[in-house]
Amino acid sequence: MNVQTIMAELKAKGNEGIKKILLKHGVKEPFFGVKVEDLKVIQKKIKKDYQLAKDLYATGNADAMYLAGLIADEDKMTKKDLSLWIKQAVSNNISEYTVPWITAESKFGYELALEWIDAKEDFIAAAGWSTLSSLVAIKQDDELDIPSLKKLLTRVLNEIDKADNRVRLKMNSFVIAVGSHVVSLTDDATAIAKKIGPVKVVMEGTACKVPDAIAYIKKAKDKGALGKKKKMARC
Repeated sequence: MNVQTIMAELKAKGNEGIKKILLKHGVKEPFFGVKVEDLKVIQKKIKKDYQLAKDLYATGNADAMYLAGLIADEDKMTKKDLSLWIKQAVSNNISEYTVPWITAESKFGYELALEWIDAKEDFIAAAGWSTLSSLVAIKQDDELDIPSLKKLLTRVLNEIDKADNRVRLKMNSFVIAVGSHVVSLTDDATAIAKKIGPVKVVMEGTACKVPDAIAYIKKAKDKGALGKKKKMARC
């Protein structure tokens, strides 16, 4: 498959109803409104293809960019590739999911996450916190810098109230991720969540609600899932 045939297939699978929903959730034009399940059908045909992923991402079409993340080869993605991808990720689904997922799976995950959370651009800072959340979910604890993560929890406590809307949301997700996936920091994350209290985020007219960090961590504990890791970040 090449870019032309894939773009034609994406256009054919576009759904106006899905597109309207995605527009409300911060996805920017151009895109067709393709369901993720349909993107995964194409993904299964391709599996991984480094160059095709880069070519699809370069189209600027949000559907193609999401698919690019699904087929990207994390072992071949360079720091330059990932840095370019985040700068071009103007849609929430790309900046907060696609790019953080593949970045976390790459060998530059922690390095770039720390760089991005300090970015002046809010969407890049949010991507940094999303990358950190993915990292703690897929990396074994002995691969993680636990003292550094503990300091980042404190940073969330100190900065979340004055952070941008989407950054605030992703900081909250980071607390949940650490508390759920890193057992040695579960108590720390829960304590931080209690000090922060309810996190207020403007959801731009959608029905989405901000996850309650304390409740989410407790749910993982009750299910016996604390410390459970994922095989991969992307989904």
